[in-house]
Amino acid sequence: MAHNPLAPEWLSSPADANTLTDGLWPSSARRTDDGAITIGGVSAGDLAAQFGTPLYVIDETDARTRAAQLRAAFDAEFARIGTTVRVYYAAKAFLSTEVARWMVEAGLNIDVCSGGELAVALAAGVAPGRIGFHGNNKSRAEINDATRVGVGTIIIDSPVEIERVAEAAGRHGMVQNVRLRVNSGVHAHTHEFLATSHEDQKFGVVFEDAPALVAAIRAQPSLNFLGLHCHIGSQIFGVDGFAESASRLLSLQADLLAGGPVPELNLGGGFGIAYTSVDDPSPVADLAAALADIVAAECARRGIPVPVIAIEPGRVIIGPAGVTLYEVGTTKPVRIGENTRLYVSVDGGMSDNARPALYGAEYSVRIADRVSEAAPALVRVAGKHCESGDIVVDADYLPGDVAPGDLLMVPATGAYCWSLASNYNYVGRPAVVAVADGEARVIVRGETIDDLLARDAGVPRSAHEVSTSSTGEVSTSSTGEVSTSSTGEAGSTGEAGSTGAAGSTNDMKETTR
Repeated sequence: MAHNPLAPEWLSSPADANTLTDGLWPSSARRTDDGAITIGGVSAGDLAAQFGTPLYVIDETDARTRAAQLRAAFDAEFARIGTTVRVYYAAKAFLSTEVARWMVEAGLNIDVCSGGELAVALAAGVAPGRIGFHGNNKSRAEINDATRVGVGTIIIDSPVEIERVAEAAGRHGMVQNVRLRVNSGVHAHTHEFLATSHEDQKFGVVFEDAPALVAAIRAQPSLNFLGLHCHIGSQIFGVDGFAESASRLLSLQADLLAGGPVPELNLGGGFGIAYTSVDDPSPVADLAAALADIVAAECARRGIPVPVIAIEPGRVIIGPAGVTLYEVGTTKPVRIGENTRLYVSVDGGMSDNARPALYGAEYSVRIADRVSEAAPALVRVAGKHCESGDIVVDADYLPGDVAPGDLLMVPATGAYCWSLASNYNYVGRPAVVAVADGEARVIVRGETIDDLLARDAGVPRSAHEVSTSSTGEVSTSSTGEVSTSSTGEAGSTGEAGSTGAAGSTNDMKETTR
């Protein structure tokens, strides 16, 4: 088929628009004989019927396996060069108490960036000593809480934090381990908005200031300097950026060793994943081997001991394990010259995935509840929000008979989708469901209209109930039950119960997700 000029150059029309592209989907993703996509042994149709749409779905086994395999790969490679590695799961990618437990059970530590994330990790039972605390503007209250509970490490992000952390640690009668975040001047080969190691940016301190700041840390009796930290970007393919950054960091480390021990070096995270058929990220095992070789060579060149290495992966663990399920509401062919783009609008959008609007991020999509022999059509999957930039998938091919009522599934949404979700247009954030071995369970409840109204101080509590006339349309009560009129179309049995069944939050059908 000739290339559609409305499609990006990298996107070709597939021979079969039903195929699940290797590398994009959770490892358990399959199509059944009737064409439905299953994740963790649970079909898209069953998930939609039980929990409604939009819906975040996490393949629990896939997430656990990716965490364990990453840890094993880095352990093996850094043992080969005579050191150990500390792996911190970057909680900002996606955090719930369940996910925090999965990560700890896989041998990972937890990296948090706010008091809220710290509270979730502690609520999950994560030992405080296994938590690292980031942030460019940690409040005094957050610093106090972190030192009070005994977090393992606080990452110093600006000069003023040295005194603040030292004072809080001293108040609680403890010595706080700290790292100093520096900007190595290296930025990854990725979207400019995602690069976080430029010197003209909010994170960290400039390289040249680091020696004086490390001396100030060492002068504080309530602080223990562990080493440097650097983050060079996000969604990184390959190791070239890490190599250059490590070289610069270890040069600084060699200088700092003259003033005292520097037992660790944190190289950050940012390992990329595939979102489209043309993305080709480096396998984790290859990354581990290459980074170990780089660190060993740079230390040998400078004649310094190999430090304990820390890394902070997030997206590479949880991103591919997640998908988002939507229902199609409308389709609209748009003729542009001699070519056509089919707009397919779904019941979610930028409120559940802000990345396309924020970064121009690309995603892929498939019909999830059937297969079709219809010719592939170029589609743009749009959200329901009142913004022209509310796009879920900018360009992909679906069977040309995609229609209202179809279920669509977007892969690789486990990272930075729920965590960046909003209530734009007063839309409730969807539930998060974990699937494994043919079973599904809610791990984060979705929000209802009732939940949103409950925060509005101008609404009397009795007015939170949303109801309809006696036409048989759905009404939503503050009890979390789904009911209708005497026609019984949805029933008043409360079957939604604690499982979050029966329809879409956005349509006020679902009340307990």
